[in-house]
Amino acid sequence: MNVTIVLPAYNAENTLRQTVADIPQNDNYSVILVDDASSDKTAELAEELQIKTFVHQKNLGYGGNQKTCYHLALEQGADVIVMLHPDYQYDPKLIPHMVSLLDEGYFDMMLGSRIRSRKEALANGMPYYKYFSNRALSLFENIVTGHNLSEWHTGMRAYRREVLETIDFDSNSNDFMFDSQVLFQTIAAGFSIGELSVPVRYMPEASSINLTRSIEYGLGTLKAAFHFLKGDYNPKR
Repeated sequence: MNVTIVLPAYNAENTLRQTVADIPQNDNYSVILVDDASSDKTAELAEELQIKTFVHQKNLGYGGNQKTCYHLALEQGADVIVMLHPDYQYDPKLIPHMVSLLDEGYFDMMLGSRIRSRKEALANGMPYYKYFSNRALSLFENIVTGHNLSEWHTGMRAYRREVLETIDFDSNSNDFMFDSQVLFQTIAAGFSIGELSVPVRYMPEASSINLTRSIEYGLGTLKAAFHFLKGDYNPKR
């Protein structure tokens, strides 16, 4: 099974080396980094680390970055695509566990969930507003879809190839709403989704959206849920 790990990067110079160092060595693993017109030396560092690197000449946004990542992974024949934020908030050492659950046919998509307990999340640096907004939005999305996922808003995900070939991810937002839209599409297409608990790890070097952007994201989630209920994310027949 060929596994491609994609790193959608923007100004990740301070955390990229740590992230890459923790990715398990495996002959079936390859890594692709897409730099979204960073203002730091993310791309130069990625090339120094001998990562296959692609650079956007202009910033396309978080969702736009992932679109490039997924197309590149599919083009090189990946059976499983793992999306990992290169901000070192997620432990790459857990990648083989996510991949094995897909490989053995238990699930079609895996999420790395940081929400195991409120105490752990807050004790390890997750801001209060991010924790409570994450929980509230995830609860709302679960009610809308009839699912019971602990975290919809994680930056560590793994997909079987068939998922990304089926859903129309190119039609999604180029901004942060992309992640929720992909989940709505995956559920609408009837694919199964599993979760793996990952440690909460926040640090000053990690990039994250601020309070204002979080509010915009929340409003966008409400809009995406409305489209799900309308059937807009159903696969085109």
